[in-house]
Amino acid sequence: MKRLILATRNAHKVTELRAILAAEGLDVELVGADAYPEVPDVKETGVTFAENALLKAHALARATGHPAVADDSGLCVDVLGGAPGIFSARWAGRHGDDAANLDLLLAQLADIADGHRGAHFACAAALALPDGTERVVEGQLTGTLRHAPAGAGGFGYDPILQPDGETRTCAELTADEKNAISHRGKAFRALAPQVRELLG
Repeated sequence: MKRLILATRNAHKVTELRAILAAEGLDVELVGADAYPEVPDVKETGVTFAENALLKAHALARATGHPAVADDSGLCVDVLGGAPGIFSARWAGRHGDDAANLDLLLAQLADIADGHRGAHFACAAALALPDGTERVVEGQLTGTLRHAPAGAGGFGYDPILQPDGETRTCAELTADEKNAISHRGKAFRALAPQVRELLG
């Protein structure tokens, strides 16, 4: 069985991609980056989601000698010109402080009327082989931003994005419901045929 490494130490992401690859009938052994603790995390110095995903995938493929998958994602708000974008995880200044990021964004949008609160989650997913071969695909989930968080599921900005056609936020959806429409789910599903093609 071919080993495929996902450039994350987030167990939720590994579980999510494992389920998507299985649903696509791909017989690969998927492990997270924590299987290689000696490999340092990659600095995300790209200026797009695709650049950051490729940086991480190539670094892991080179370091381990195995094909690697990486993703980069974030929230893009229409009235903010696409921000926070690649800075989503550190919008409030400290990486991964979901509560602070949410509070800051809601404060910045406090005076914005419902009709102008459009936003989308974007995800770029990249596959890199040790020989330098690469593929990158993207997925989006569009919706509108609520004025206050709702729901206990998900993470990041999930409690404030209400997907188009939904009455609930991403954080109020079940994991299966969210995976079916999520930006990351769409990107990973689009990447599955590339995995099949390149890993045989």
